[in-house]
Amino acid sequence: MRIHATFVLATALAVTRLSGQSDDIQRRYQPVADSIIAAATADSAAWNRLAELADRFGHRISGSESLERALDWILAGMANDGLAEVRGEPVMVPRWVRGPESVELIGPVRRPLPMLGLGGSIGTPAEGITADVLVVSSFAELERRAGEARGKIVLFDVPWQGGYGPTVRYRSTGAIAAARAGAVAALLRSVTPYSMRTPHTGMTNYDSTVARIPFAAITVEDAMLLHRMQDRGDRVVVRLRMGAQSLPDVPSRNAIAEVRGRERPDEVVVLSGHIDSWDVGQGAMDDGGGSVAAWEAVRLLHRLGLRARRTVRAVLWTNEENGLRGGTAYRDRHDAELGKHVLAIESDGGVFRPKGFGFTGSDSAFAIVRRVGALLAGIDADSVSRGGGGADIGPMMQRGVPGMGLDTDGERYFWYHHTNADTVDKLDPRDMALCVAALAVMAYVVADLEQPLPR
Repeated sequence: MRIHATFVLATALAVTRLSGQSDDIQRRYQPVADSIIAAATADSAAWNRLAELADRFGHRISGSESLERALDWILAGMANDGLAEVRGEPVMVPRWVRGPESVELIGPVRRPLPMLGLGGSIGTPAEGITADVLVVSSFAELERRAGEARGKIVLFDVPWQGGYGPTVRYRSTGAIAAARAGAVAALLRSVTPYSMRTPHTGMTNYDSTVARIPFAAITVEDAMLLHRMQDRGDRVVVRLRMGAQSLPDVPSRNAIAEVRGRERPDEVVVLSGHIDSWDVGQGAMDDGGGSVAAWEAVRLLHRLGLRARRTVRAVLWTNEENGLRGGTAYRDRHDAELGKHVLAIESDGGVFRPKGFGFTGSDSAFAIVRRVGALLAGIDADSVSRGGGGADIGPMMQRGVPGMGLDTDGERYFWYHHTNADTVDKLDPRDMALCVAALAVMAYVVADLEQPLPR
């Protein structure tokens, strides 16, 4: 009974301390939060830096010269900003090369179709693959019609269904399902709610139990066209050519810089985005914007002379798109230190107007970050909801590090996602500045609290 009473008392005292800390947050930190917001929104520095990155280097797929040149430029910029501990931490990354590619409709009419091979896909023979097309609307329909698929090219014409998750699984495993049915190749209706005849790429996967077949995305409009032709009873024939190949792994880097903590520099809050992109467009929205926003947030704290109790560290991840090697390498390299990683924040939803954050962690930590989020009410970015994080911080979160993702008004995000239309003009300088402000406020205040977030 005495042990139980002692435990209850200790728990009550801990909750009281956390509650007191939370109640004190707005009084103590609103002035500094307002100063951060004012500085972040005073100019278009973040957008201008992103525009230079995008215009100078373009897309940055893992293993490419453009990615490594961009990383050199970023690390030089971080050092020139006066940030501490600027470094590129080595990561071995996969190298997938698209090569020349095309889809041509041969019958019932002849015309080229815009397309993008899916990341990780194998190529076709040099002469391509010419075959009849079987259009299906679901995995279930393919199973029902598996007898018709042998020797054909299967097209998954699957409309956007309640968000990215339910639809992207056709991109992830469509080649496996089509190969299992005996298809010689597969095509995919691009995963997007809106199209102007723009194909969308992205990563696909194979299974060792079935043959690997080429897999490419066509536009929403053309998937619907081929489906209509099939429904009319036409024989639909296409020729697919793809020069895609996977080459040996090559070295890359996570780009890192920080503002060292004034009291507990070994305790860390991470701010991050991924600097690699697919090999189309400029990779400005996905995720040059998130990377530069994280970098700019740390630079802003340094410029304002705001050194929190703990270190605020910017990490620009390599190889999110087709391997997650950057996030995994960071976890492995810093494994012994993850117990002192207080929070990891990721921005990978486009730097559109910020609404707040999603958070994954303990109930007591959630209560605290909601109080911190309230400091952003002046810019309508004060929502903090349950469930958040990101692909790159996922490996850290699996080790128990609380995770947080920046939540933005991303209605248009999947319009441009993984396309040639992902260019810097899709992003608004004011919105991006507000994202920098939200990231900087959240990271600084959490890093400066007297007690670390409870796990």
